[in-house]
Amino acid sequence: MSLLIPLYVHPAEDPGSWHRLITAADRTYGVVINPANGPGRAPDPAFAAAAGALRAAGARLLGYIDTDYGTRAAADVAEDARRHREWYAADGCFLDRVSSAATELPAYRALVRGLRRQGSTTLVLNPGVHPAPGYARIADLVVTFEGSWSAYVSAFSRPDWTRRHPPERFCHLVYGVPEALAPLAVRTARERGAAVSGPVTGEPPNPWARLTPVLTGAER
Repeated sequence: MSLLIPLYVHPAEDPGSWHRLITAADRTYGVVINPANGPGRAPDPAFAAAAGALRAAGARLLGYIDTDYGTRAAADVAEDARRHREWYAADGCFLDRVSSAATELPAYRALVRGLRRQGSTTLVLNPGVHPAPGYARIADLVVTFEGSWSAYVSAFSRPDWTRRHPPERFCHLVYGVPEALAPLAVRTARERGAAVSGPVTGEPPNPWARLTPVLTGAER
């Protein structure tokens, strides 16, 4: 199973969820580490301990970085990546709020190239929608849907260009999923060409504060 896990809650606030995540690390594609909408200004000991336990359990760690749809300076993004790598031994980056526009693709191509030279081995881009086709060629994984379960059920459409890439290159992040339907959400993502997914029951403003039910017993 390939689950992308953005668990945006402090380990001290919900140690049980972090413990369950650590014990199920082998069922994940990667875990997004997000101490302070990014790495923060200084290392967080609780996140460092959780990251160490996840790494020991075999998880791939991805440092959360906000790109603000291409408006953040590349140097600031690179500095966030450096901190994630040095403080939490992140394997790569989860780049959030990525532009989907073809006009921004050259800048993101250069950004990804620079992050790889810096040492990031896995780059996940999250435009949250289907971007211009070129984005799939520069990333290891592209999140082509981020939204509510109701929208996923009623309004999802898949452009033809995605069929030219293996499903392992795409991810769907769906929130507001009824707990009993979490396994269905995983299967639906696969049927729609995304081998990686991360269904959660939470709702905005922070639906990712809850661990996916798929790791808590809904699917074994």
